[in-house]
Amino acid sequence: MVLELPANHPMRMLLTIAVLLTFGAAAFADATPKRRHINLPNRPANMPFSDGVIVGDTLYLSGRIGLDRNGKVPENLDTEINNLLDGFSSVLKAGGLSMDDLVTVQVFCPDVSLFDRFNAHYRKHFKKDLPARAFIGSGPLLFGAHFEMQGVAVKSNPVIEPEKPKIATAGRAKK
Repeated sequence: MVLELPANHPMRMLLTIAVLLTFGAAAFADATPKRRHINLPNRPANMPFSDGVIVGDTLYLSGRIGLDRNGKVPENLDTEINNLLDGFSSVLKAGGLSMDDLVTVQVFCPDVSLFDRFNAHYRKHFKKDLPARAFIGSGPLLFGAHFEMQGVAVKSNPVIEPEKPKIATAGRAKK
C-alpha cells in the first residue's frame, strides 16, 4: 500500500526539505578544498609544522632559514641566503609551483643593514615580476640565522591586465 500525501501536506514539505538538505550538504562537502601537506625529504621528523600546505590552488609556505645539510647556519652569509632561497624553491617545486608563482613574501632579519645583500641574491631567483614583499626587522632568529622567509604562492596565477583608464568626454557619446 502506498500512501500519497497532498502537495501542501506538512509531512510532504518536511520530507522535501530533508532531501534537499541532505543533497545540499553532500554537494558542499565535495566542494570543500582538500589540504595537501608538503614536507621535503631528509626533514627532521620532530618539526612541529609542515614545510607547506596546499589548499585549492594556494600554497602556504612555512618560515624557512638557510641551514646547511648538518642543520647549522653557514658561516658564509651568501651561502646562507642561497640555502634559504633554494629551500624555498624546493618546497614550491614539490607543490608543482615555482618562485614566479609567489604572490607575497615576508623576510625577517635581525640586521636590516643586510637588505641590499639579501636582494642581490633574491632577484636572481625570479624570471618574471617580483611578488609583494615585506622585509621586516626582527629580534634574534632560530639558530642565529640572519634571515627567515615565509610566503604564499598561487598555482597557475593568471596575468591580470591593468584596466585602461576611462576618459570622461564632454558632450554627446559617439555612435
